[in-house]
Amino acid sequence: MHIGELARLSGRSVHTIRWYEAQNLMPGAARDAGGRRVFSTAHVDWLELLTRLRASGMSIRQMQAYARQVRQGKATLAARQALLREHRQRVEGQVQELKQALALIDRKVALYDKWIGKHGPGTAAHAL
Repeated sequence: MHIGELARLSGRSVHTIRWYEAQNLMPGAARDAGGRRVFSTAHVDWLELLTRLRASGMSIRQMQAYARQVRQGKATLAARQALLREHRQRVEGQVQELKQALALIDRKVALYDKWIGKHGPGTAAHAL
């Protein structure tokens, strides 16, 4: 498939896909007889992975290292696994921090519910 079809199937823009290519994040794209890039369905999954890695805080530099390792083949399987395990640990830490923040927010909302129920909505603004 060409880039327009990849964009449609992946939900990413052509611009985003080209940016990923410019950053050396898109391994395995072949060229057709006209010199246009040809992508496979595996690239749809790859774009989903890139999106999730970025959304979970992986840096572009780390993503580039991962993509470089993928291009190098099976010899880098252990290195790729290690990179993803390290990232997973960071994400797990972020999840724990977010859970703590959510618990605090829930306690605060419950406090306001209690305050409003006892004193009415007009006085709740004075509670910390």
